[in-house]
Amino acid sequence: MRIRTRRSGPAGFGALLAAGTLVVTGCSSSSSSSTSSSAGSSAIPTPSAVASLASLLPADVKASGKLVVATDASYAPNEFKDANGNIVGMDVDMAKAVAQTLGLTAEVQNADFTSIIPGITANKYQLGMSSFTDTKDREATVDMVTYFSAGTSTAVKAGNPANVDPNDLCGKKVAVQTGTTQADEITNVINPACQKAGKPTVPNGGDKFDLQTDVTQALVAGRDDVMLADSPVVDYAVQQTGGQLEKIGSTTDTAPYGIVVAKNSPLTKAVQGAVTSLMADGVYKSILTKWGVQAGSVNQSVINGASS
Repeated sequence: MRIRTRRSGPAGFGALLAAGTLVVTGCSSSSSSSTSSSAGSSAIPTPSAVASLASLLPADVKASGKLVVATDASYAPNEFKDANGNIVGMDVDMAKAVAQTLGLTAEVQNADFTSIIPGITANKYQLGMSSFTDTKDREATVDMVTYFSAGTSTAVKAGNPANVDPNDLCGKKVAVQTGTTQADEITNVINPACQKAGKPTVPNGGDKFDLQTDVTQALVAGRDDVMLADSPVVDYAVQQTGGQLEKIGSTTDTAPYGIVVAKNSPLTKAVQGAVTSLMADGVYKSILTKWGVQAGSVNQSVINGASS
């Protein structure tokens, strides 16, 4: 989960094999583009504006006619760039649908993961939608509107040549994205447990990359033994690498994703209402199905729903 304080937080991933070399690119995944997988190939209905929710908007947002939404476009299938350089993904479609429900348009901007929450508090962006895990720490400075559920998954090279046990990563070379929940887990949980057991720790606290694409590439290239990332991201990477990777073990530490909004802003209730409306009219389900991430669907959107 991108505790990032995904992603710092993770990168989008599309892989092609060229002359036996892995080339990491943006996957063509918009509804108007072809793609090697079914993700991103389905059209979604356009939601209608809901006047009662639009009335909750701050005056400056209503006057602008748009929501400026920040995302770290390196975390496929949630947010990434397609072959034409367009920012696409589940979060991007959700941002557009939320804006439409509020009678606005979404202006999605690519940003470094670690800069998004500071950008929200500085009023540079109205929303942050980048696979942010809803946590108590984040709720201290911003509001989080829940809309999805994800956990941590583990991937290795096909056949697991490094004999990785997902329940014992001591001494293994583990690739993670900088600033993610997974990176924090190595430092705060895995390595202390290894030390207590008298085993070698994960070298350097993990092999950290700014982009999830680079995390995946390091595993495919054999630089690292294993990678940890959010469950939908691992599922997508396994699919897009054409059998070069496999998922092992179970998904752990499941928690909600939250849309980041300025603390105590009237926009928070408007956004939560918009997500609730999208769940009721079927647009929410259509978006998740389009990107193949419906396993992370939730039945209710709440404001600041972190349990830890």
